[in-house]
Amino acid sequence: MDPLVTTEWLQSNLDESGIRIVDVRGYVRRRATEPSVEVAEYTGALNEFLVGHIPGAVYLDWTLDIIDPDNPVPVQLAREQSFSETMSRCGIGEETHVVIYDHQGGQFATRLWWALHFYGHEKVSVVDGGWQAWKSIDGAVSTERSHPERCHFKTRPQRHWAVDWEEVLGVVQRATQQECTDNEVRPQIIDARDEEQFKGTRRRGIHGGRIPGAIHLDRDALFDIEKGRYKPLSELQSLITSASVDTDRPVIAYCNGGVAATTVLFTLYRLSVRNLANYDGSWNEWGNRKDLPFETG
Repeated sequence: MDPLVTTEWLQSNLDESGIRIVDVRGYVRRRATEPSVEVAEYTGALNEFLVGHIPGAVYLDWTLDIIDPDNPVPVQLAREQSFSETMSRCGIGEETHVVIYDHQGGQFATRLWWALHFYGHEKVSVVDGGWQAWKSIDGAVSTERSHPERCHFKTRPQRHWAVDWEEVLGVVQRATQQECTDNEVRPQIIDARDEEQFKGTRRRGIHGGRIPGAIHLDRDALFDIEKGRYKPLSELQSLITSASVDTDRPVIAYCNGGVAATTVLFTLYRLSVRNLANYDGSWNEWGNRKDLPFETG
């Protein structure tokens, strides 16, 4: 089953007992601090959920509920016990089909999709077009908060879904030194940020630019902005090919906070690529360290 589902599919399956709908609407608000320099403010959208949401949905704040508050790098994935407790409280168990939406089926929904896969739960779907698409079909709207029966969410960490800065640095160094054994397939690094950040003409952190050797694939290019939905799979395949992404090689994706990168991973997963990893620290970590290499231009 394609992990991207339509609002029409959700509408016809709204009352299925095995489904747990999760609203994870949120924002990354950018603010300029000086020319070509910006900071990001991460927020949830609980107030919008309370005004109206898909019936039966539970709300998760991506900036609070699924992050590690003790990690100095912002919005890093929650630790195992904390994540398990949050999912259990939301009524998500081993057999639950989790259906996630945000404003337009974008990066916050795929962030939770990735997090669930990391912790071993594969029955996960993302709603194409999200809340905006639901409103466009006049889907039912509720203002009542759901209180699902508690389940037991058993974590089975699949650590290949994530890499840290040391692993990324190792990939960069091996590529620079052209070191590759006969049996090793070197991973590709994909930068999901916009072109200005990729080139370093606009930055967050102490320096701008990109991880050396990274391929640029702006996450916005994956969407039909006018319709607020993912582009058709055939167009996405062409886009991946034109970006020189080799789908037979492992992929590491990054962005600023390990969130937008998950839209790239989600798209590749839909195209049957399975050797995928998120560099969760992304530029929030890499771009604020003086001991890690970077490129500009």
